[in-house]
Amino acid sequence: MTSPASPSTRAGWRWIRSRTTSRPGRISRNRRDMPEPTGTAKLAGEILPGVYHFTMHDDRIDSQSDSYAIIEKGKAILIDPLPMAKKDLKKVGPVAAICLTGSCHERSAWRYRRELKVLVYAPQGGVDFEETPDRWFKANDRLPGNLLAVHTPGPTEAHYSFFLERNGGVVFCADLLTNAGGEGLAFVAGEYQDEPARTRASVRRLLELQFEVLCPNHGDPVVVGAKKAIAQALKKDAATSA
Repeated sequence: MTSPASPSTRAGWRWIRSRTTSRPGRISRNRRDMPEPTGTAKLAGEILPGVYHFTMHDDRIDSQSDSYAIIEKGKAILIDPLPMAKKDLKKVGPVAAICLTGSCHERSAWRYRRELKVLVYAPQGGVDFEETPDRWFKANDRLPGNLLAVHTPGPTEAHYSFFLERNGGVVFCADLLTNAGGEGLAFVAGEYQDEPARTRASVRRLLELQFEVLCPNHGDPVVVGAKKAIAQALKKDAATSA
């Protein structure tokens, strides 16, 4: 059904998924069973004006993880932040808020909340957050940075993508699709998602948005022909599933 993953990567996805399938609405405080990734993410560059990409090898899943920062009115919004070098964090400017696509992408959010004294926004219905978010959002809410919260269930129920309308349109798709090593968009193995069919339905709905760039949480951004790449991924997945 999906592109194969290495044994270590598959084990990593199993670990992350095990933390996101508990009873809906339950928040587990002060958990330490999913630490930050070890090391520091590299500032890969400014992929569009005011959109920065960070990447690293994530030791927790033995694969690539990625995060983003957008600049709005001179202030940065961190999306699912990875640990960053101080000089890179300074480069993106003062941080106004942190926005999480789901509870499996807390990463360095809580440490940065304490250090930077900013609010963390997280989706309603997310479970097992290590700490309590400051603000909850739901589908179609406007978040800091003028991000639109798009409910894209499948990996988990409370899984969201963020839509940025400027720069020709940018979608931050979290775990809907991967692009590890820039080798092409693919779906995470179905056994590591709550509802694989809904993941695919969510991806198809993304095509209704007007955007040119796709930014996954695990893999390089697709900065040219994002919609075409998504259509190809869906076609390949359908052929494999037939």
